Formats: sequence, C-alpha cells, structure tokens
Amino acid sequence: MAKFELKLPKMGESVAEATITNWLKNVGDAISADEAVLEIATDKVDSEVPSEVSGVLAEVLFQVNDVVKVGQTIAIIETEGGSVAAAPVAETVAAPVAEVANTVEVAVATAAPADFKSSDKFFSPLVKNIATAEGISITELENIAGSGKDGRVTKEDILSYIKNRGSQPAVVQQPVAQPTTDNRQPITQAVPVSVNGGDEIVEMDRMRKLISGYMVASVQTSAHVQSFIEVDVTNIVKWRDRVKNAFEKREGEKLTFTPIFMEAVAKALKDFPGMNISVDGDFIIKRKNINLGMAAALPNGNLIVPVIKNADQLNLVGMAKAVNDLGNRAKAGKLKPDDTQGGTYTVTNVGTFGSVFGTPIINQPQVGILALGAIRKVPAVIETPEGDFIGIRQKMFLSHSYDHRVVDGALGGSFVKRVAEYLEAFDVNREY
Repeated sequence: MAKFELKLPKMGESVAEATITNWLKNVGDAISADEAVLEIATDKVDSEVPSEVSGVLAEVLFQVNDVVKVGQTIAIIETEGGSVAAAPVAETVAAPVAEVANTVEVAVATAAPADFKSSDKFFSPLVKNIATAEGISITELENIAGSGKDGRVTKEDILSYIKNRGSQPAVVQQPVAQPTTDNRQPITQAVPVSVNGGDEIVEMDRMRKLISGYMVASVQTSAHVQSFIEVDVTNIVKWRDRVKNAFEKREGEKLTFTPIFMEAVAKALKDFPGMNISVDGDFIIKRKNINLGMAAALPNGNLIVPVIKNADQLNLVGMAKAVNDLGNRAKAGKLKPDDTQGGTYTVTNVGTFGSVFGTPIINQPQVGILALGAIRKVPAVIETPEGDFIGIRQKMFLSHSYDHRVVDGALGGSFVKRVAEYLEAFDVNREY
C-alpha cells in the first residue's frame, strides 16, 4: 500500500501555525477523500483539515494541543496500490469527470503543487490538486460556489465546474517526501496551590491564553496614548428610530448603531491616512485598503476581531450586512481564517456593556483603536440665535487609543474629532 502524508494546509494570510484541538478519526479508521480528519485552531478561528485521498489512517504524528506549523506532516494515510504514476495528458478529448477525479485522487501524492499564495481563501489539498491538474486559475477557483462548511469548495463542487468547463487533466510527477516526526517534548507548568481550600484553580483555555499574550505584547510594544471626545448623536438616534423597521423589512437586516459609526470611521480614515498604517520594526507600512476590525465578544467570554474588508467602499446597507454577518458568525463559531485577517484599524463597542468610555489596547501591528461608549440622555447647553438653554440630548464618548511611536497628539486628536464631526453632522433626511 502507498503512504500519503497529510500536511497542515495554508489557512490564510499570516497564519503560520495551528493547534490541534480534536482528532475526528482514529488510527485504523477509513477515510474518504475530502473528509475531515481533525479539527484545528489558529489564533483566531477554528477549522477542519480534510484528507486529500481515500484510505486508512495509519499514523498520527501529533496529539491534541500540539502546535503544528503550516506545511508540516501531521498524519500518514495508507492508500490502495503501490507507487503512483503520473496521469497522461489527453490530446484532443477531455477525460470524463469521473476519470479526472480518480486520476487526481491517485496522483495527489505526486502532483506538483500550484502557487495558491495569491489567495487567502481556504482550499483543501485535494481541491488544489484537481485545480492544478485541470489548469484552473486562482480566479476561477475563488469564483466557484462552495457547498462545504463555511462555503468551502468541495471535490464535488470543482468536479461539477470541470464538467461544464471541459478542461483536460495534467499531473506532473514529483518525488514523495518521507514522513517526518516532531520530537519536541511538551512543556509542563506547575499548577498553583490554593492556600484557601475554597478557592478554585482553573487553567485558561487556548483562546484566553492567546488573548493574554497578545494584550501584554501590545502594551509592551506600543506607546499607548488616549484622546477622548464627547459626541452629540441625537440626530442619529432619532433617524434610526424612524427608519429601523422599514430598513429591516426592505433589507432583511437589523439596523444597529454600529454600521453608522463604522461608516464615519471609514470616512475619517480616508481623511487621515496616517492612522491607516502599521509598524514593522523601524518601518511604517501605509495600508492601501481600509479594513475595519470589529471587536466582538463571544458567548464563552473570549474576544475575537473579524474584519470588514474595504469598508470605505460600502454604503450603509452594505456596512449593516457586513456587521451583522460577521457578528452572527462570530457568535456561532463559524468564522473562517480569512475573516480575521488584514485589519488596518479596529473599533470596539464598550457601550454594549454600559461603559461610558474606556482605554482599549491596540490590535498589533495596527496603530489605533476606537472605543464607542454608551449612548446616554444627558442635560446639555444648546446654543441658538435667541440664546443658550438647557435641553436633553443623546450623547456618547469616543475613546481613541493610538501608538505614540508613530502617531502624535495632533493626528490622533484630529482623527477622533473628525469622526465626531461626521456623526454630529449626520443628515436626518438621508436615504439608507
């Protein structure tokens, strides 16, 4: 029987490793091509690793909670047959779809890998090999509607696409790498002893450990400075109260305050591109796209930051759909690795929990984060041509944390002031 190495696939931009959280198959179990073998967790989201071939799980090289790097062999699968020969290239007539599938499944261990680095989407190794054999471009592959988990393209999806496309398989032979093992010994930490018999000692879960490390590293990396500004959002509150029911009826989406605030932040970032940067050592990277991170609390109390890509290009309806989609999938644990990658600036809504303002920690390697405080009815001085008077207004605080290594007070303060100006100048007669 031939042996096939199951490797940890590329899962998205900047994801270099993952933690094994659960083996779905045991040694000796039969596996079908494109069937999930194990579950993994990156620093942001959880995912599954499917098999590229059909066979039997012969060996597991890592255990639960082991950290594996992208490209490392994590298991050995025994397949039917011995050495595998390259599939011949048809000259005039494309092979039937069934034959294409069998050819690719047999040759998957020897197929030359295509360069999929230009895509941040997750494709199983089997799908990648079929695409390579059929000469399917990255653009074509990204546009195939996936029926798998989280919209993932399955073997059936790509074979159906091939049937209509009429391509020819072409598999290039390449030596099979010998399986490697990782002999690292697990690092154990002494469990603290309670001096009070009634105390309970609970180890942090994986995500809480990661969040803890990121928060400490950010404080140690960036020189955090805060600016605060109070904003009158009375017009926004009145407008939303007036249109929210009609909005939901027409768009099928709830209209919260978050997309309105996100819209203002995206506009301000276009006005002040110096806030839409990141730091890499002694270098400043000016980001071309405005990708807004949206901090979201999870049901288990942990935190995750899905990203709204090209937020400045969305109208209010598009922003509302993006906010609701990412928020719902975050709570359901269905975010994909790419959903948390590529952020250039982050917004966190501390007002959800009643906080008036806060001092949020920057999401590295970004240089700023904005906290939205709770909206409150407060007495305020209202200036009119006839004189000043006291009235009830809806107000909130914006808390802006920024990295003083590269952002000075003039820029950090001007940016949050511009956000406030956009919110206070909100047109109550606007269409959504």
